[in-house]
Amino acid sequence: MSGLREKSDQICSVIQCSIKGSPEEFKNWVKNRSSKYILDLKEEKLISYEWHISDSEKEATLIEILADSDGYMQRIKNHIESPIAAEVMELVDFKGWLVFGNSKPDLVEALAPFGATFQTYLFGFNHSIEKP
Repeated sequence: MSGLREKSDQICSVIQCSIKGSPEEFKNWVKNRSSKYILDLKEEKLISYEWHISDSEKEATLIEILADSDGYMQRIKNHIESPIAAEVMELVDFKGWLVFGNSKPDLVEALAPFGATFQTYLFGFNHSIEKP
């Protein structure tokens, strides 16, 4: 178990979306295409990639946790180069993008045009991280 910490390199991205069409088509894409494709990339610094869906099945949220800002830059590069990038645009409209953690300037520059907002790490703990 970890203790309190003043520093964290982790980045947490929260992307909120409206589902354009059939919720079943979207759920199928998440389960059988998107998540499997990202998992198979074996990105070293990607800790989690998890979709959530509202009770109405009209909205979805993608939460990604990465080891650090450089890891998120790699995640973005891989996304842009993948077929998933075009596919997701057919299925959802983006409503908001929040990025939590100490984002380096290159990450801020890459995501700001998409309306991402950023908050830096302040203080806390994370039980999933081993204490050094």
